[in-house]
Amino acid sequence: MNLQELLKVMASGLVEKPEDVTVTSEEGENGTTVYHLHVAEDDMGRVIGKQGRIAKAIRVVMRAAATREDQKIMVEID
Repeated sequence: MNLQELLKVMASGLVEKPEDVTVTSEEGENGTTVYHLHVAEDDMGRVIGKQGRIAKAIRVVMRAAATREDQKIMVEID
């Protein structure tokens, strides 16, 4: 499973409309890959969580997975 699929699976498990979850990626600065997570407007709060705790946890898991593959990544929630 690549990192983009991992992010989509994690986010789909959190939301009420998993069919609206999309993940796009682009190359950022210094060889960093930027993943953009898009969810339905109603599900935005579920993905971000109280005080951003869930968003922070998603970023930690993604960073750990990227480190195992020797990559630099960033996750943005749109």
